[in-house]
Amino acid sequence: MAFMGKLDGVDPDDLRQSLSDADSAKAAKRLVVALDYLDDVPVSTLSKRYGIPRSTLYYWLDRFEEESIDEAVTDEDRPGRPRKLDDDDRRRLRDHLREEPNAHGIDAAEWTPELVQEHIERTFDVSYSLGHVRRLLRELDV
Repeated sequence: MAFMGKLDGVDPDDLRQSLSDADSAKAAKRLVVALDYLDDVPVSTLSKRYGIPRSTLYYWLDRFEEESIDEAVTDEDRPGRPRKLDDDDRRRLRDHLREEPNAHGIDAAEWTPELVQEHIERTFDVSYSLGHVRRLLRELDV
């Protein structure tokens, strides 16, 4: 069976069933790696075959031993950079943009991305590129 006793308590049939039910490429890859390992494929070979560092493969195999299969094939959420405008600020901005610009001291008939960019800087002390302002406008649906 598998090298160094890893995955001794893991049932290959359970892995195969999870593989047939896998809903992501990431989960499928981890399951295939575990199945290959149980078929006595060395970690060094798996690393070359799949282009994954050996340390990552050992980490995955350890997770299969310590966690349920469903937990082992998914990662915990990792927060990225926090938003410059939190949810309350975004709601406030959306409310502002539903009003005319002159309600906020801007001499214009309607909002443009450039005006929104200036308004965000002045009101929230946050600088965004024009491209990000356009994305934000789409997200806010205004």
